[in-house]
Amino acid sequence: MRLLLIEDDPSLCLELANRLRQQGFAVDATNSGIDGAHMGETEPCDIIILDLGLPDRPGLDILAGWRARKIATPVLILTARGAWHEKVEGFRAGADDYLTKPFHFEELLVRIQALIRRSSGVAGAHITIGMLQLDEQGQTASWCQEPDKPRDIDLTGIEFRLLRYLMLNPKKVFSATHLVEHVYDFNDEKESNVIEVYVSRLRKKLGKDVICTRRGQGYFLNPDALQSKE
Repeated sequence: MRLLLIEDDPSLCLELANRLRQQGFAVDATNSGIDGAHMGETEPCDIIILDLGLPDRPGLDILAGWRARKIATPVLILTARGAWHEKVEGFRAGADDYLTKPFHFEELLVRIQALIRRSSGVAGAHITIGMLQLDEQGQTASWCQEPDKPRDIDLTGIEFRLLRYLMLNPKKVFSATHLVEHVYDFNDEKESNVIEVYVSRLRKKLGKDVICTRRGQGYFLNPDALQSKE
């Protein structure tokens, strides 16, 4: 999943960006409200973390501008201001969640994960399809063909990002270009056939029928291939 972080404190921005990348996110980060507003409109982000206390443009104005342009990307607000009426203003401007500084990174992480699951229509605390369950904390998957004997599946960082995106959007067909945009951040170096390579690797680990190809259109996750055969 691709995440946009807009935070005016350079040291906090760098720390959060690095820790979020370690948790399996492709992160675009900026200290500028003006740049962040533009990136939120033009980059294919799955979630945005927005600091309200930006020096060059108010965070609430940025958020209101996105919503006026019908940009529906989930937005989690960060702010040092914790008064109830300021939270109300944030939600009225279109925020999806609100976190007051200082905060624990673990709380930020679970809020981000919950927003992503909710925006994708996943009601539970885990991303599960049939016998396949994704462990977001461990960045692994489990193949639970036998409930009492789950088989862990080790994933590389990119394999985890790609599988999570497909599991959050089952049956939806995505081009290789679209998947690259949501699995890598802006500055990552990408080979032209990178998605084909990682789809092939996931098929070897999960089964060739789990991720299907629709000729001329792209790839999709097939939930039917993850159901128990019993």
